[in-house]
Amino acid sequence: MPGKLEAKTVHEFRASAERVFDAWLDPIKVRSWMAQAVQGMPPFDVRRIEIDARVGGKFTFSDMREAGEAVHWGYYLEIDRPRKLVFSWFTSEEDERENSSLVTLTLEPLAGGCRATIVHSMDERWAEYVKRTEMGWGAMLRKIDTVLAMEADED
Repeated sequence: MPGKLEAKTVHEFRASAERVFDAWLDPIKVRSWMAQAVQGMPPFDVRRIEIDARVGGKFTFSDMREAGEAVHWGYYLEIDRPRKLVFSWFTSEEDERENSSLVTLTLEPLAGGCRATIVHSMDERWAEYVKRTEMGWGAMLRKIDTVLAMEADED
């Protein structure tokens, strides 16, 4: 039986845990943060954001890249607003058959905001991608932070 390994990322937000949590399940907010540029990378050309935000519901995110459309999907396994969101994460039909990629987002309230921790559990054969996975989730959290800060400035 192959082993598991984890990619872990932590980010502190000025926004509440409720606002950060909702940014993961609201298709308009997801589109907004996915389209934000990351330093050193062009903004994503977001194509599809489909979210069925219920335990057992499926999500699909896709964007265009040089090599074509990159599609990511999975299923919500736990939704405990605003504390915890657990979902599978797939990029290929083989990944889905193996069902060995699990993402857990936990949110801890802090004075003036919250701390988000993402742990992405995956098959050990992806060991060379752990750092890149941590950087990717970290970039997503920073993008969410940017979008939420812009919304707060508009209020």
